Amino acid sequence: MNALNRVDLKQLRTLQCLLREGNLSRVADQLGVTQQAVSDQLKKLRATFNDRLFIRSGNGVTPTAYARTLGPKLDLILNAVGELLEQDEFNPATTTRTITISSTDLEQKTILPFLMQRLRREAPGLRLAVKKLELDEMANDLLDGTVDLVLTNPKFAPPSYPSLTLYSERYVCVAGKANEAVRSTMSVAEIADMPQVVVSPSRGDFTGAVHRWFEDQGHPRQAMLSVPTFTAAKATISETDLVGFIPSRLLPDDSLQPIELNAEIPGFDVIAVWHQRSSQDPLNIWIRDLLVQVSR
Repeated sequence: MNALNRVDLKQLRTLQCLLREGNLSRVADQLGVTQQAVSDQLKKLRATFNDRLFIRSGNGVTPTAYARTLGPKLDLILNAVGELLEQDEFNPATTTRTITISSTDLEQKTILPFLMQRLRREAPGLRLAVKKLELDEMANDLLDGTVDLVLTNPKFAPPSYPSLTLYSERYVCVAGKANEAVRSTMSVAEIADMPQVVVSPSRGDFTGAVHRWFEDQGHPRQAMLSVPTFTAAKATISETDLVGFIPSRLLPDDSLQPIELNAEIPGFDVIAVWHQRSSQDPLNIWIRDLLVQVSR
């Protein structure tokens, strides 16, 4: 380790050029430095390797026997460093990487099929893994690389993580087609008194997305069932007297009837979230751009 501390890349590059050119002036021109700077580097190299390295000969310098043995090693080292600093050019058509996305069934229904269509055309070797959204594990999953991207509501996203808005959504109040207790137009107070289903991904609580809205209207709602997916909510609403709020992109549904309320129902944004280390990853950037395109 001490030996490594005595040498830097500039010195190794100078040594490589001297072995090739055999002339301090030409090396100085090649490296864009003064001839004195090359002489100074050579002095340090001699001390590091404990060898003269080069002997003056005519208008140039001749490498010692020991210096000649360093040539092939220098080429390998400096080529390897060059490759290390070069970023591989990302090509969707040839990549064989895997990307993992976590989302609710809303995004799995409305975004992922169209994303996969594009991937099959433009990146046929790319594999896509989709995981159920775990709200309480979101930050850790992104941190440890278990998940590359999360599609979610901004209120669930870790505030310090970068994000991108994909689209804006609105809720529609719905009831089962056979539910005779509802009308096509109702008041917030009337809906609040009806039994409701709440969608709560991974937590199983009874607040849901419009809970605060009902309270602000002065009409706390009657949440009787909490389910983790909109698919389950729709199925339950269609077969019971429960009502609920479903994103508009999951409608219309032949088994459900929409109910217009006398107040505007709050909407929400769907965003993509990632960890900071993936901000410059070409694949992650490309997928984020595709998500924006297919979400329009």
